Amino acid sequence: MAECLPNHGEDRSRNRSQGKETGQPRALQCLSVALPSTHRLKSSQPLLLANIGQLLTLRSILAGPRRGPELSELGIIEDAAVLCLGGKIVSVGKSKDAHRDPWLKKNRGKITEIDCAGRVVLPGFVDSHTHPAFVAPRLVDFEKRISGATYEEIAEAGGGIRSSIEGVRTASKKQLAGDVLAALHEMAAHGTTTVEAKSGYGLSLESEIKSLEAIQNAAHVWPGTVVTTLLGAHVVPPEFREQRAKYVDLICDQMIPVTAKRKLAQFVDVFCDRGAFTLLETEKIFAAATDNKLETRAHVGQLSFTSLRALLNFGPATFDHLDHITDEDLTQLATSDTIATLVPGANHFLGLRTFPNARQFIAAGAAVALATDYNPGSSPTTSIPFVLSLACTHMKMTPAEAISAGTINGAWALRMATRKGSIEPGKDADLAIFDVADYREIAYWFGVNRCDMTIAGGAVLE
Repeated sequence: MAECLPNHGEDRSRNRSQGKETGQPRALQCLSVALPSTHRLKSSQPLLLANIGQLLTLRSILAGPRRGPELSELGIIEDAAVLCLGGKIVSVGKSKDAHRDPWLKKNRGKITEIDCAGRVVLPGFVDSHTHPAFVAPRLVDFEKRISGATYEEIAEAGGGIRSSIEGVRTASKKQLAGDVLAALHEMAAHGTTTVEAKSGYGLSLESEIKSLEAIQNAAHVWPGTVVTTLLGAHVVPPEFREQRAKYVDLICDQMIPVTAKRKLAQFVDVFCDRGAFTLLETEKIFAAATDNKLETRAHVGQLSFTSLRALLNFGPATFDHLDHITDEDLTQLATSDTIATLVPGANHFLGLRTFPNARQFIAAGAAVALATDYNPGSSPTTSIPFVLSLACTHMKMTPAEAISAGTINGAWALRMATRKGSIEPGKDADLAIFDVADYREIAYWFGVNRCDMTIAGGAVLE
């Protein structure tokens, strides 16, 4: 007999008034009664989501990431249904048509049916910029910033990225993997199913490789998808402060080749900015990555302006932050396949008065993505919905634009758009169910979690 979740209309009203503090699904939690101890369904089990109030399919309009007006096209189907099988989406349409379908009628007893009771369903979020491989929060930095110290002043005093090094270097791989896995579960509770995860807090060959292995170990037991990035070029570690050229050589001659040979990462990232790595150093690291058949991406323009022209020659997947950019560089970016990934959580947490000018990027035709930039120093949040709210209130993106930027364009930023970011037959069955009646509420509410259920690869997560 099919497992079917009842309509929780009364619970829904109560959830609205009380909000959620734990981030765990409640309105649909009766499903867990029939689940095994792992609290998730096997992806091979057929899964039908029915009675969806608004299904945001984000179905493809044109080849390539969304730009300009395309960001507002969510492909909404009302009173919708989605059938998943073998971890893939096989059918998308109206609930009434699904219930009349001969195959579904014949196989009803083999299907797990979820009554979405008028809620909103959208693709699982793609968080395309995170730093989860760290050990502890940076509370001293937090207090110093409250007292008026700047990001760079904190770094010069021994805080910032360098203050996380010792914890990562001394931590076991098992401990790091556990911390990463905990972060992945938190992200999933907010509707995220695909995560880019960087190293970058060990800053030695041994600890960077350990961090990448820890990320992969966590990824193996998390039902979602993790894309790994080597960020050995985060900052120059203290022992190389007077020998930065030797550290760049270490990255190029050892970190990158070992990472490539052992298939520990898809991307190589560089923090190209004042106080981190220069443009020339970044070009050298990008060249080494390309020689080792790894893709490139960069933190750029967060603290100061850096010309993008030379780096665009490497065809990077994404430039992230971009608080400082010229009209000329923006024009070049708009004519490239490189995604502009904006991370307003960092601006918020650092107490900055200004945020990236998203409207300028969108008007120019650049492809914009949104990500949490989850990290212990400048953006300790695992919630893409909170980032969507920041994007709307501080960067003046519409809720539709923000959702596109956090789903399909995030997938393009990870070069995974053939599998992720939209609800279409053939794509991975990654979906998020939100306890709202209108998709705009996802960015409207903040400080509470409206995600009722997350499905990754056809598996219903806790």
